Amino acid sequence: MAIRKLRLARGWSLAQLSEQSGVPISTLSRVELGQNALNYDKLVRLCRALEVDLEGLVTREAEGAAAPSGRRSVTRAGEGGQLRIGPAGGRAAASDLLSKSFSPVILEVSAATPEAHGPAVTGEGEAYLLVLDGEVEFHNHLYAPLVLSAGDGVYFDAASGYLMLAPKGAARVLLVASGDLAAGR
Repeated sequence: MAIRKLRLARGWSLAQLSEQSGVPISTLSRVELGQNALNYDKLVRLCRALEVDLEGLVTREAEGAAAPSGRRSVTRAGEGGQLRIGPAGGRAAASDLLSKSFSPVILEVSAATPEAHGPAVTGEGEAYLLVLDGEVEFHNHLYAPLVLSAGDGVYFDAASGYLMLAPKGAARVLLVASGDLAAGR
């Protein structure tokens, strides 16, 4: 959390911090999401790039650690804030909560071709897509297209851009994206 705050305070993207520190973007993303720890060498490189000493970084991290909040939000069938991700429309669960660590969204996928979909969707961090009904063709410029049927899922880097297509007819998916989609990402 402290690394992200320091990076954003400088107005840097993950790519810029990676360039300044020599730490790969994928590693930085996982560290900022709390999914990975850094070894000493990478910590030192980040401290140099962010112009903070190791003690200062640890102190900032300790100050930013949040206590368990006990939050809860129930979303009944058909409820939730309306949301669009690319051409897919759906409902966001827990839309009443602010500053979420992740955002679950049920989406109706109907675009059958990349042309009908339009530009690739991008987000910060990582995401998980689970097909609930129908069949989805998942496109990402890093991998070959992937056909997913009901019950199949894929965990991916949302920053790399993706398309969700339904060439055989409408499909319904659960997308769990890191961060708070309602906050205007």
